[in-house]
Amino acid sequence: QVQVVESGGGLVQPGGSLRLSCAASGFTFSAYAMKWYRQAPGKEREFVATISTAGGWNNYADSVKDRFTGSRDNAKNTVYLQMNSLKPEDTAVYYCYVPRQGAWGQGTQVTVSS
Repeated sequence: QVQVVESGGGLVQPGGSLRLSCAASGFTFSAYAMKWYRQAPGKEREFVATISTAGGWNNYADSVKDRFTGSRDNAKNTVYLQMNSLKPEDTAVYYCYVPRQGAWGQGTQVTVSS
């Protein structure tokens, strides 16, 4: 059974940083690229980042490029999203997604506000 659990969200001031974690189990973690999405109030869920299987090649939405960095620790079955220079428009629930398995986590709330 695939399980995906995000953590690390919270309230941060504009310009601040947060690191999100996504712990996964129930599949061969190292064989799967992982994705981050987010959903702001009243908006559709949108793509944020893809973290490749070894973390060496990632891609990002234009809105977060150069501010967010994805990484992973395959020994811990965990993927991360380091978010720097946060803006109020980054406020959303952030979700981890396992492609091919079609599995989503429950999400973690990120609020950027002064």
